[in-house]
Amino acid sequence: MNPATIAAALGRAVIDRLAGLGHAAIFFGDLVRHMFSSLRRPYLTIVQVHAIGNRSLIIIAASGAAVGLVLALQGYLTLSRYGQAESLGLLVALALVRELGPVITALLYAGRAGTSLTAEIGLMKAGEQLVAMEMMAVDPRVRVLSPRFLAGVFAMPLLGAVFSAVGILAAYVVGVWMIGIDEGQFWSQMQGGVDVVKDVGNGIIKTLVFGIASTFIALYVGYESKATPEGVALATTRTVVISSLSVLFLDFILTALMFTSP
Repeated sequence: MNPATIAAALGRAVIDRLAGLGHAAIFFGDLVRHMFSSLRRPYLTIVQVHAIGNRSLIIIAASGAAVGLVLALQGYLTLSRYGQAESLGLLVALALVRELGPVITALLYAGRAGTSLTAEIGLMKAGEQLVAMEMMAVDPRVRVLSPRFLAGVFAMPLLGAVFSAVGILAAYVVGVWMIGIDEGQFWSQMQGGVDVVKDVGNGIIKTLVFGIASTFIALYVGYESKATPEGVALATTRTVVISSLSVLFLDFILTALMFTSP
């Protein structure tokens, strides 16, 4: 291949990527714009909050408990070397509300709820239900996509809070009941060292951003999937990969903005 052909192919690839990003930005703008219209029919959003959030509680709570148990054991082994075993509650709380709670919740959300949203929208497209809505002058972005987007934005912070709370309770069971750390020290260290605004508030902001990103990716990939069984299967895989990478990238950016300043 001559250099001109390579340059043309590279330019075409760059233009296609930029066009895809522009289309995704327009799609996101439409979701945000129609999201307020969904508030006029709250029952649509409530149903989706139940489907997205309530049905994810089991895996979120179980994962939070497992992380809390392991974090308490590993934290105690490390802190006991320096005579700071009483700080176990503070260590667990900061690790969960700042980092592990939002990130792991978002990854689990992408794997459970994100794939469900993508498959649902993809199957509706394959069954020509979205086209039928357009033929009846019903905008599927208002009737189908926006309530799901709004539900994801609502559900993610709640799921993150459940994950962190269950993880702290699991760490309490290990640290106080099994290891024998003083109960008062466990809670007082946590109460004195965790800042509500800087630590808990920033953790909630993280889950909110992750919820927006993961739900948008799931809906967009499902809406743009090919109307075939293979296309829907590929779309669900793309949702998990893109959402997970986006969460990890956004987590680094948000952590740098929130916790690196003095």
